Amino acid sequence: MKKIILLIMGIIVIVGSAGAQQHNHSHSHGKVQAKGYAAMDDKGLLIPYEFERRAVGGNDLLVELEYCGICHSDVHDVFNDWGISSYPNIPGHEMIGKVVETGKNVTLFKVGDHVGLGAVVISCGECEKCKAGEEQYCTNPQTDEHGNMVSVAGYSNKTVVNEHFAIRIPDGAPLEKLGPIMCAGITVYSPLKALNIKQGDKLAVAGFGGLGHLAVQYAKAFGADVTVFDLTEDKRALAAELGAERYINVNNPTEMDNLGGSFDYIISTISSHYDVNQYLGMLKTHGEMVIVGLPARSEAPSVNILEMPFGTKISKWLMGGIPQTQEVMDFSVRNGIYPMVEVIPVQQVNEAIKNVKEGKVHFRYVIDLKTIK
Repeated sequence: MKKIILLIMGIIVIVGSAGAQQHNHSHSHGKVQAKGYAAMDDKGLLIPYEFERRAVGGNDLLVELEYCGICHSDVHDVFNDWGISSYPNIPGHEMIGKVVETGKNVTLFKVGDHVGLGAVVISCGECEKCKAGEEQYCTNPQTDEHGNMVSVAGYSNKTVVNEHFAIRIPDGAPLEKLGPIMCAGITVYSPLKALNIKQGDKLAVAGFGGLGHLAVQYAKAFGADVTVFDLTEDKRALAAELGAERYINVNNPTEMDNLGGSFDYIISTISSHYDVNQYLGMLKTHGEMVIVGLPARSEAPSVNILEMPFGTKISKWLMGGIPQTQEVMDFSVRNGIYPMVEVIPVQQVNEAIKNVKEGKVHFRYVIDLKTIK
């Protein structure tokens, strides 16, 4: 059981230097020299760091990274909140970059193409889940060339990746806004698609941050009637601007009254401790709550099954596979659905990490990796 848990948690931060899906052909120029920012221990302070990527194999792309979003999972990763981190630790799994070299067997991309890279960049390619396009649930745990399940990753200037795991970027898309789609976007899009959200469905989005504000936009595109739950007043107007019919401040007791049996579905993006049963009580009979936010181990909420309403369901979701990640990228660009981002130079990464940890970001920091010197 422990092995499976490590895979599920680890895949959230498996990025960057992970090994090829099945092939690892040698290349003439040898290993790739790269620069990034790494945490050296669980104090979480990131410093400049030089390291090596693997050589470009026959099925690989060498990608010059341009942007990377800062996900709350990055904070958990560098501070070892899940108890699985290794150091030096280069976080980051919301990458956008340009292909600057291809392996001899590559057919999907060419030099000059822009690609997205997310949390899934390694899998066996042979198990039932991989063959079904659900690489995030690969049943044969894979490691990178250093033997790590959790790999040095996206806060860097270069990476090497098997072409299978790269997402094609539509022409003309705003590159600085696309990185978060590789994690935050697919993480909420995938369960909303699985729930078959349709016109008129009553959906609650718990937590209006990096994931939540994208969940609102996708749900509205699917026709849902959306209610947002969050902790403060300062996001109320923006929730309405993005299409939410209602905004509930959970710290205002009067707004929390009479919500029992209100929703067909609830998607929780909350990454800190909260009362799961409180939300389950808001579901209609046969309603479902989907959990996509992953708090630190010390803040993980629990469910009291004696208080859980009969006829309700609860599920936990892990992103989507490579085909669906391409789907959400295309859907987002086609419908103009983008995260709200603040682009920062890499030299401000520690301040940004601190703000994410303290919940002081609206809604996604994106690092301009071209500022790495």
